[in-house]
Amino acid sequence: MEQADETAVPKQERIHDDISDQIVEIVARITAEEGAHKVTVKKIINEMGVTNRVFYNRFSNIDEVLRIVYRNTVVSMRENIKPEFHDKASFSQFCLDTALRVVMQSYDVKMQFRRYVFEHDSLTEENRIRWYDKIKKYYQYALEQGFAKPVDAEALCCAIWCFCRGYYADAISRQLSREEAARNFTFGFSCLLSSVIA
Repeated sequence: MEQADETAVPKQERIHDDISDQIVEIVARITAEEGAHKVTVKKIINEMGVTNRVFYNRFSNIDEVLRIVYRNTVVSMRENIKPEFHDKASFSQFCLDTALRVVMQSYDVKMQFRRYVFEHDSLTEENRIRWYDKIKKYYQYALEQGFAKPVDAEALCCAIWCFCRGYYADAISRQLSREEAARNFTFGFSCLLSSVIA
């Protein structure tokens, strides 16, 4: 990991402007194309045609920008869920499709960041709580519509959270192809879903 530049501007005095956003966009692109471990200040400033002072006036180091990119990716994943269902079959398909989409996006993100490890992933607990809230909301809807069996909602949230995290962790650690990871997950999540759907 890159160290902070000793001449960097103190955090409270840093600039946030269009150039800051451009730096974040460049880092997001490099991360997606080459992986987070390939991002360097030199690569960014060379692409922008500026000095390192432009970077360090806005960020203390690469880690700070990578955290922003990671956070943006996770938030985008959460916000891209569009409920589209009207009966039990479409609700079941929505659950499966949503879970698969999230796990595959998580797989892609983890593959991009697999050689870059944050010392503290501050998003984990916040992300877990947000997903629990979403799962409870959809489970409550399914229960009211007669699509789902009555189960412990908290335990269900925990099971789905752990199931999804476990699947993409396994896919990353074993370096499964995206297709194999998706196939394995679809089978497993369908089994889990069938135990809840009435």
